[in-house]
Amino acid sequence: MNKILLAFVFLFTTSLFARDAREQQRIDYLIQSLSSLKGAVFIRNTGEYDARAAQDHLKKKLNYAGERVNNAKEIINNCSCESSMTHHTYKIRFADGTEKEKDTYFREKLKEFDQGKR
Repeated sequence: MNKILLAFVFLFTTSLFARDAREQQRIDYLIQSLSSLKGAVFIRNTGEYDARAAQDHLKKKLNYAGERVNNAKEIINNCSCESSMTHHTYKIRFADGTEKEKDTYFREKLKEFDQGKR
């Protein structure tokens, strides 16, 4: 009986903190958009990373934030704009050499998603 009750409590609390499906789609779109940037370099603190590493880092930050981050805008503001340790702004250097702050890029991509321009 205790195992059944424990399983119920776990499932209930897990679903209680689950993100809205639409918000999860928006979040997934932002993360996936990084892989479409051919030749881009992702700058975090003093290091430069490829798209896979940038995606993995954002996923880790998102997992760490847990239920404190419930939508795409919170991810942009709380997980993707700067280092929580050094407070250095994250940037993207595109293949043509231009740079953009990562949160600006994500805001543009989110607007694109919301306007159906995927």
